[in-house]
Amino acid sequence: MNQKKYLMSFTTGGLFHTESLLLLEIYLKTQNWDDVYQYSLDNNTLQTRVVSTSKRVLKEIINRLKTLTDDELHLLKNGSVSEQKYLLWLGTCRRYIFLHDFATEVIRERYLTLKYDLPVEEYESFFVSKEQWHEELEKITEGSRYKQRTVVFKILREADIIDTNKLILPAILTDELISAIAKKDANDLAIFPVSDIDLQRAV
Repeated sequence: MNQKKYLMSFTTGGLFHTESLLLLEIYLKTQNWDDVYQYSLDNNTLQTRVVSTSKRVLKEIINRLKTLTDDELHLLKNGSVSEQKYLLWLGTCRRYIFLHDFATEVIRERYLTLKYDLPVEEYESFFVSKEQWHEELEKITEGSRYKQRTVVFKILREADIIDTNKLILPAILTDELISAIAKKDANDLAIFPVSDIDLQRAV
């Protein structure tokens, strides 16, 4: 069995674009994610009605943002909306290796082979194929599995990886974005629907 266990707790919400930028602004002033959490909780930065919801969402967003480097966070603040979405997708994939694997092994492979649709059956097939290596997946109930799949496709739409018809959208990666990501790990660029030629720009 693969020793790298899959975390599957990404069902808290979607990409959290607006919320992530709010928390990033606080982080750039404090340089401390614990302070960001406490300040945001005390001041209800996310404008949630229930404290428990605020705690859960704050932890989720911060855990994703923590995976980004200083260069990536700088671009997240100052980049285009498209760059921001791609960086948040990157943070989500780094936090959840299951999604990273799905992006590279299924989404990008379909894109490269000119299969631009992404039916839910592809997700299910991927999930089943990983169960034999990840016993943690076998313990997931049908209800939780359905919710996870729904959230995954929501995140993909919000990150502009697919459109509303579940068609894969080619990622337009700027040189600045490629450079920022490649500084940490050029392999992360494979989570985007891009050609091999695009990946070679990182070399």
